[in-house]
Amino acid sequence: MKIGNLELESNLCLSPLAGYTNLPFRLTAKTLGGLGLVTTDLVNARSLLEGRPVAYKMIATDAREQPMAVQLFGGVPEEMRDAAVIAEEHGAKSVDINMGCPVKKVVKTGSGSSLMRDQDKTRELVRGMIEAIKIPVTAKMRLGWDAENITAPDLAKSLEDIGVSAIFIHGRTRAQGFSGGVDLEGIRKVKEAVKSIPVIGNGDVTTAEAARVMLERTGCDGVSIGRGAFYNPWIFKQTKHYLETGELLADPSFEERVDLMRLHLERMIEFYGEVKGCIQFRKVAVWYAKRFGPSKYFKDRVVRVESMEHFEEILEGYREWRLRFCDENGELQDRYKPAAQYSSITDGAPEVSDAIKVPKGPVSNW
Repeated sequence: MKIGNLELESNLCLSPLAGYTNLPFRLTAKTLGGLGLVTTDLVNARSLLEGRPVAYKMIATDAREQPMAVQLFGGVPEEMRDAAVIAEEHGAKSVDINMGCPVKKVVKTGSGSSLMRDQDKTRELVRGMIEAIKIPVTAKMRLGWDAENITAPDLAKSLEDIGVSAIFIHGRTRAQGFSGGVDLEGIRKVKEAVKSIPVIGNGDVTTAEAARVMLERTGCDGVSIGRGAFYNPWIFKQTKHYLETGELLADPSFEERVDLMRLHLERMIEFYGEVKGCIQFRKVAVWYAKRFGPSKYFKDRVVRVESMEHFEEILEGYREWRLRFCDENGELQDRYKPAAQYSSITDGAPEVSDAIKVPKGPVSNW
């Protein structure tokens, strides 16, 4: 798949998730294979212009993860334009505009989902960014503000006309937040509205089969995966193989998961320093534990991990504790194996519990 002049390894993308898609995770997912494009956390355009270190940390990159896109949010055209220039100067191969975030503190600034409400103003903001940089500009949006205002098809067509290189579409409205199922028909209408740019579907893709269903039912050109990638970082490799061959790869073993988890922590420590890296990793380790089988011992302790040495001590104790659930060969007994993973858009199967907690209740309260 190509986005503008950017040729990707596959049509599978890592969705931006605030607080999670940092460089250590992007690099970890990318090096497993099958991932075409990684995207940063959503970055406040004004923070870049003010030179805030945390914002520049968010757009830091590594050659091994490229191509990398920076996702910007903001409602002031000049700030978004100048922030796009900074992203390009710091190694981004694409700039994505956040038009989908439903959270109040983002929306009230004229950013995120609010950009879907005034198409004329949004067109001018986007046009300024396209004219300012040489790399592709893309837009990530929802279907609309609410069920009575489904604006994504018209907005996608309008943005294509001024030079946007791709549309990423989450199959829910802003009012839905993360509740309800993804509307595949809504994604299909966005695909049908544009002439030639790729449309990448997003939402509830937690398995390779779910990615296939989304592609087939919507006609979209690619799939962007967020929470499913944190539950299973191998999902891009597995999905690419499945789409090419129809064969489902075997799930990684316990030891493979442990090795990747350790590597992930090493990268967190290298990037943030040992103290902050371990604190950041505490929420990450719980994702890995979801596929360990019985893991209470590990989860109760890893949320307080303080160093790599401490992590190894926790892991050693967990291995010993876990043996009570294994057979004489050291393999987890069938009754203790984690349940198969499902997606709500695959053959009506139940949706897997979120690997990352998302806001609940009325969106107006977020």
